[in-house]
Amino acid sequence: MALGPRLDLRQSQSLVMTPQLQQAIKLLALSNLEIETFIGEALDSNPLLELGEAAPADAPEAPEELRRTHLESSPVDQLVGEGRADEDRPLDIDPTALDRDRDTGDGSGGEGGTAFDGEQRISGGGEGLEIDERGSVEATLAEHLHAQVGAAARDDQQLFVARWLIDQLDEAGYLSLPLSEAAQALGLPLATIEAALELVQSLDPTGVGARSLSECLALQAREADRYDPCMARLIDNLDLVARGELARIKRMCGVDDEDFADMLAELRGYDPKPGLRFGGGVAEAVAPDILVRASGGGWDIALNQATLPRLVVNRRYYVEMRGACVAKEAKAWLGEKLADANWLLKALDQRQKTILKVAAEIVKQQDGFFRHGVAHLRPLTLRTVAEAIEMHESTVSRVTSNKYLHCERGTFELKYFFTSGVASTDGEGAVSAEAVKAAIRQLIDAEDPKAILSDDALVDLLKGRGFDLARRTVAKYREAIGLGSSVQRRRQKALAGVR
Repeated sequence: MALGPRLDLRQSQSLVMTPQLQQAIKLLALSNLEIETFIGEALDSNPLLELGEAAPADAPEAPEELRRTHLESSPVDQLVGEGRADEDRPLDIDPTALDRDRDTGDGSGGEGGTAFDGEQRISGGGEGLEIDERGSVEATLAEHLHAQVGAAARDDQQLFVARWLIDQLDEAGYLSLPLSEAAQALGLPLATIEAALELVQSLDPTGVGARSLSECLALQAREADRYDPCMARLIDNLDLVARGELARIKRMCGVDDEDFADMLAELRGYDPKPGLRFGGGVAEAVAPDILVRASGGGWDIALNQATLPRLVVNRRYYVEMRGACVAKEAKAWLGEKLADANWLLKALDQRQKTILKVAAEIVKQQDGFFRHGVAHLRPLTLRTVAEAIEMHESTVSRVTSNKYLHCERGTFELKYFFTSGVASTDGEGAVSAEAVKAAIRQLIDAEDPKAILSDDALVDLLKGRGFDLARRTVAKYREAIGLGSSVQRRRQKALAGVR
């Protein structure tokens, strides 16, 4: 075989991550805040883009060369006019490209909506639901304490140490730092630190600055003038209260049934975490991306119009700049900016259609939840939705991550509607794990304090409701919703029954 150079022609297929595809992936995954930031950066880098407003219904139509391209109409109209209407479709991306990108984000759309009444149709956007979910800025615990300590300190040194201790408190108002370490860190006598801590513990709310739960409750008992020797013994033996050894504690306190009941009632009235009354800064509001409301026998599904600005291409400015461009490089740059602007509008438009299409299918699959509540939530997987709307599972995953849907029952993350299934006793399909959890909570809330239900008893009762579960599965779901075992609930209800 002769060795030498030669030319070969080969044909192969490969995925090419074009800049446009990368941008489409990024837009589909961005959150509302990130989308707004992205649009702001696009406005800064592209002089042809600007924020637009809805044109009046009776406004005259501008000449063709001056007409603005806006998100809701132009990309679709251009494709239809060019005979390429089939290219206007919801955004779906090659799974191999999606797998390399990380799921982040909730998005939102512009105007327009989808109504579902047995079949999907596109309709104009309405006014949406009246939603008041704005966050508010609350004073933090540290700010609240700093505002008080200045007037209570006797000198500058005590004020300095007290402020330093306030900054060491956790969000519940407790001081976990040993005073000996505080004295060593500040280079001051231990007595000085103790005096400053006493000052902090005198501030509102009562109980802040405590180093343990017992000290926190004792401070509140002193404030209420109820810290007598009997109450002191009760607070010093909180472990016995937790174990439900009420008779033993009553003997230790040396009180009768009536006084002991009053002491327990007083103890339950104290706040074990007084610092949690105050905010940790800015309260983050959840802005829903999708609005769902009943309409006749179906559902109106629309994107939240308030979450994104409307982006337009300023054709007038483009015509002016094109006329002023003389150099070939300047004309090429201007053409590139126009192409980038048009692609961004189309990508945003397709992103909205993708979100609407996924949301409409979720509402269709979970129609029972929207009509009757969580007990009618069906098992649902990403694959089921992806196959129904003919998209890849990774695309659906991106659309549903950190995006929220608002309906009459509240605001829910889209991921909430995807739940695992539990076999039903009648053998006809499966039921949602969320429905099982709701049934377990209902049974436990209604149980007799004198006949606490064991996990085995819950299994039998759930089986009567059509849920076929093993005992360990019931225990797992019970713990997942924060409900204790039968022993723990017996102790809690015994304490609650003492008046």
